[in-house]
Amino acid sequence: MMRTVRAIIDKDGVVRLLETVRLAQSQPALVTILENGESTLNETALLSERSLAKDWNRPEEDAAWAHLQSEPSS
Repeated sequence: MMRTVRAIIDKDGVVRLLETVRLAQSQPALVTILENGESTLNETALLSERSLAKDWNRPEEDAAWAHLQSEPSS
């Protein structure tokens, strides 16, 4: 599972997380730098993904949209 954690990167490249993160072991991570606060819309979408997934990732939703996933007949 992916998680998004807010952080600050100083001018020397030192990353400081703005919340505590507890892990069972070391994990790889990606860092996205938001220039001057831009990409706020994308950040909001990413932060909303987990919450929205609760509704979207249900068998009822899969069934409702299944007709869009089918291969066209040849």
